[in-house]
Amino acid sequence: MSLTDAGEALLPVARRMLADADAARHRIREVLQLHRVRVRLGATPSLCTGLLPGVLAKFHRDHPGIELMIQEGGSRDLQRRLAEGALDFALVVDTRLGDDPQLATLPLFTEELVVIASRSAPSPIGRRNRITVAELEGQPLVMFRAGYDLRETTVAACREAGFSPTFAIEGGEMDAALEFVRAGLGLAVVPRTVADERFRVVSFAAPGLSRTILLAQRRDVELSTAARALVDMLTPPPAAQGPSGRRRPAGR
Repeated sequence: MSLTDAGEALLPVARRMLADADAARHRIREVLQLHRVRVRLGATPSLCTGLLPGVLAKFHRDHPGIELMIQEGGSRDLQRRLAEGALDFALVVDTRLGDDPQLATLPLFTEELVVIASRSAPSPIGRRNRITVAELEGQPLVMFRAGYDLRETTVAACREAGFSPTFAIEGGEMDAALEFVRAGLGLAVVPRTVADERFRVVSFAAPGLSRTILLAQRRDVELSTAARALVDMLTPPPAAQGPSGRRRPAGR
């Protein structure tokens, strides 16, 4: 069966109309997703304390119908949950992923790491603006639990400088560690995004110390429109760069 001349002339128009209709249906589904879906995000404790509260508050204001589910954990734990399908995507630290063929990663930003001390107790670092990693030798450190990304980063940096760190107390999560420092138990190495006015904050001397945060997701699963909308908000915070704008991964 062949088309008439009129049919031949209308065929391209009909095909465009069908394509436009399919595109419209797809767009409607995407818009509807922004009103009745759940986004499952994994993040390290330091990011949950520093970066995410502001980002998630803005996201919730813009998309109040989306349910947010946050799983807090170390990068290795988050990697496993991603592989199991328990998360849509995760924010992880560069040195924790390794080469997992199931996961794709995208660098998002670099966070400067700083030293914090209590404002109310005498500080072993005085009132300096810069210190070196070597100057942490013998200083009491508030140290995170085993398997915690910042613990491994701090210990690796100290060993690279030729010494093993001294722990005043260890085993806590981010919120506990901040309170221990505020109480005067010792110093801690933390991202600048959690070092607020409650602490005396000292940067590391150039080239500084920092860590790269990556977006991780499964290669075989496409992010939903809602999840992509959240990813779009995860832009570098103003204080994420290292001293003088230089970016140096910790322990490298």
